[in-house]
Amino acid sequence: MSIATLFLDRDGVINSEIPNDYVKTWDQFIFEPHIFDALQLLQEKFQRIIVVTNQRGVGAGFMTQEALDDIHNKMVAQFKERDIIIDKIYAATDEDRSSSKRKPSPYMGLCAQEDFPEIDFHNSLMVGNSPSDMDFGKALQMRTLFIDDKRKFTDVSQINNADFEADSLFEFAIKVQNRTLEIF
Repeated sequence: MSIATLFLDRDGVINSEIPNDYVKTWDQFIFEPHIFDALQLLQEKFQRIIVVTNQRGVGAGFMTQEALDDIHNKMVAQFKERDIIIDKIYAATDEDRSSSKRKPSPYMGLCAQEDFPEIDFHNSLMVGNSPSDMDFGKALQMRTLFIDDKRKFTDVSQINNADFEADSLFEFAIKVQNRTLEIF
C-alpha cells in the first residue's frame, strides 16, 4: 500500500528562519504563525509527515548535535501535544555544501523511503523555502510547494520551479481544505 507523505523543510516552514544565521538553541526556535493549524488540516490529507532539513551549523561547529537533537525533541513534543505526529526528522549536518547528503540531493528522501517503504513520491509533497528544497522534491518526482518567506526580508519574490506557491503553509492548507486547490 502506498501512502501520501508530506515532506517539510524546517527553517522558514515550521519555524522562523534567522537571516544569515542558524537556530542554535530552543530559545531561538520560534514556530511560524498557524503552523499547528496548518499541520492539523494537512494531516487529513497526508498519512505521514517527514522533516528533511539541512543543518550545516552542526558540521561547521556553530552548534552541537546535542543542541540540534534538543531542538527537534522539543519541537516534536509541541506537535504531539496538539495530536500532530512527525514520523521522523532527517537532518543533513555536513559542513560541505556540496555533500550528497544535503538537499538538493535526494538522499534524505531515499532514507525516508527505506525507513517507510510505503512512501509513494508521486503521491507526496515537498514544502520548502529555497530552490534546493524544490530541486530535492523534483528529483524524487514529488509535487512541490514553495513558501516565499524570504520576501519579508528582501521584498523580492524567490519564485522558481515549484508546482505551488504560498506565503505560509497555513495559507496553503486552507486552500486544500476548501478544495480551491487540488494537490494530486
